[in-house]
Amino acid sequence: MSNIRVDKALSDQFIIPSNKDIGATAVPEENGELLRYITSISLSSGHPADQRCTYLCGNSLGPLNKRSKALLQEELHVWGTRAVEGHFAHPYGREWVSITDTVTPLLADLVGASENEVACMSTLTANLHLMMATFYKPTAGRFKILCEGRAFPSDQYAFDSQARLHGYDPNEAIIEMWPREGEYTLRESDILDLITKEGPSIALVIFSGVQYYTAQWFPMKAITNAAKAQGCICGWDLAHAIGNVPMALHDWGVDFAVWCSYKYLNSGPGGVGGLFVHKKWENILRPQCVIVFVIAAFSLCWSVLNDVTFRYAGWFGHDPVTRFDMPPQFSAIPGAQGFQQSNPPVLAIISLLGSLQIFKEVGMMGPLRERSLQLTSELETKLMKSRFYVPVNEVSTRYLLRGGAGGKDHTTQQGQSGFTIITPRDPESRGSQLSLLFLPPDSDVMQKVMNALSAKGVVGDKRNPNVIRLTPAPLYNTLGDCERAAACLEDAFEGLTEATIL
Repeated sequence: MSNIRVDKALSDQFIIPSNKDIGATAVPEENGELLRYITSISLSSGHPADQRCTYLCGNSLGPLNKRSKALLQEELHVWGTRAVEGHFAHPYGREWVSITDTVTPLLADLVGASENEVACMSTLTANLHLMMATFYKPTAGRFKILCEGRAFPSDQYAFDSQARLHGYDPNEAIIEMWPREGEYTLRESDILDLITKEGPSIALVIFSGVQYYTAQWFPMKAITNAAKAQGCICGWDLAHAIGNVPMALHDWGVDFAVWCSYKYLNSGPGGVGGLFVHKKWENILRPQCVIVFVIAAFSLCWSVLNDVTFRYAGWFGHDPVTRFDMPPQFSAIPGAQGFQQSNPPVLAIISLLGSLQIFKEVGMMGPLRERSLQLTSELETKLMKSRFYVPVNEVSTRYLLRGGAGGKDHTTQQGQSGFTIITPRDPESRGSQLSLLFLPPDSDVMQKVMNALSAKGVVGDKRNPNVIRLTPAPLYNTLGDCERAAACLEDAFEGLTEATIL
């Protein structure tokens, strides 16, 4: 690993809220950690309330960047001066009718795909339903959906509703895979063994690339290979993976993937989504067709006669050459872009473009991943030095935890307030985020610590009942952010201890 500087932000394009902006009321005015923090972000003067906060929440919403702000202002001006003509005559060469062409190559680079395998469109859950309507084709013998336990709720709702749509009881159709007792993340061997065991009954294997709660980066290539070997369709929710970890969806043989863009891609609240469909499906997914495909490893041949449209058609998925001739017969754009349905949301895409241009300028995922590894490792090291840190393998014995790893019933013995890190220690099994589990379980420790961090100007986010997520994003976070977050966490615990003694 090269010696990348992490004491300064990689890009100066990001607008981080100040302590005053976020309502921090307990920012120390004279503190060694704070002074180092201020120096690290090249702010040598001013009251602490006016300094940038410690923003470690890019896993939830990336901050605004100056490039996106400027592009949005340009686009609003074009809207005001060109109106409808902006679709075809744009002063900056970004005609709205083809606005997705500005971001498609960059998205393809981030997920490891060709441009015609990627579409920038809609929102994550809508795209997930679209992909499941296309690829989840259950039969009497093969109808199950395999996913991780505690998948993001919107995914769970989609899986449940898709199973019901096909007439199946979700309790029978959906296999949720939980960690072993006393553990918090899934073992690769357990996932692969379950796919082998249940494979003939599984229609769809779909995991999160990076798990939103634990921040585990699943072994995507290995899971995809195992799923394909059993004749299963394999899809991925990349909400917490795109812009966070390097991927090679095409080479791995992934069937489909979906994502949002407002987290690590910094496109703004509710930003536009995207999807990937492997090129191998390009000439198969057509309306009103018979599909025949062969799984060579098992000499398996499935013939599926579908009396409904496989590709849910819309006019922006139609061949752009004849789109505005308004023909009655749909002619799909080859590849993923044939799934587009409606006019692209121009302002949302322009906001995304600004951030992706910054990704391009810093070298895309190679340099970003290298910097991310260093920052997250630094944060982890500092957190583990806390006297309140509990090694993850000691949690179940110290707090008599039973069955908690599965999110089900558990009992606890109240003990000293503390925390552990449930994100994998192995850097190859995680992205930027660290998930801190606060102890004892079912106490109010997490909420009290969260309140203290917010007051001190540290922005993370909580996930009930007991987790706070802290994410040093490589584009704009620094070593100083990691130092200050760890110091403020320690201060928060010291405050809890003093309050208990009093």
